[in-house]
Amino acid sequence: MKRSPFIKIAMIVLLSLGSLGIVGGSFFLRKAFSSTSQSEIITDTSRYREIRNQLWSDGSEVKHFPHEIPVSNKGVRISYSPGFLQGGSYFQVRLKQSPDKIQKLLSQYRNIAQRKYRGGDTNDHANLPNGVPTTFFYTSDYSGESFPATYEILVLNAQDKGSPGFKWNHGDSYGVAIDSSASEIVYWAEKW
Repeated sequence: MKRSPFIKIAMIVLLSLGSLGIVGGSFFLRKAFSSTSQSEIITDTSRYREIRNQLWSDGSEVKHFPHEIPVSNKGVRISYSPGFLQGGSYFQVRLKQSPDKIQKLLSQYRNIAQRKYRGGDTNDHANLPNGVPTTFFYTSDYSGESFPATYEILVLNAQDKGSPGFKWNHGDSYGVAIDSSASEIVYWAEKW
């Protein structure tokens, strides 16, 4: 059977579009699931205001963070991860304050804290009786992700958004960690 030129052209166009769709689709799928496309951790302090005011999804969780970081504060460290696929997100800023200011902040946050811990990390805190998840020490100068015992971790709020039988499978928490001896405060917010 002889095919008309129109049918031959239509078949070539359809096969070309199908091939282009397969190649393009595989490219986008590979980009979406590539291990190298994991979210970037931002540590650039010049992006602090952008993260606090625009990138963090819930402003009530970071309202206790400073509105701005003083330019004169040289020891500032931030760490922000927007999360990736099922991974959680976090935002943390660590800075030095005068000893007087640290004592005022410690008193202020102790009065409104829902939970109080000494050192450790989120796994330690969540596994205590009536414990809640907190955070890791992402802004540490060292590779360890637990707060030293000199830090008092004050949980301002923690919400369990897990399902029955999977307590704390999803949720969020925020608060501060204060080391009076080093005159440091770490503001944190975390979602998982």
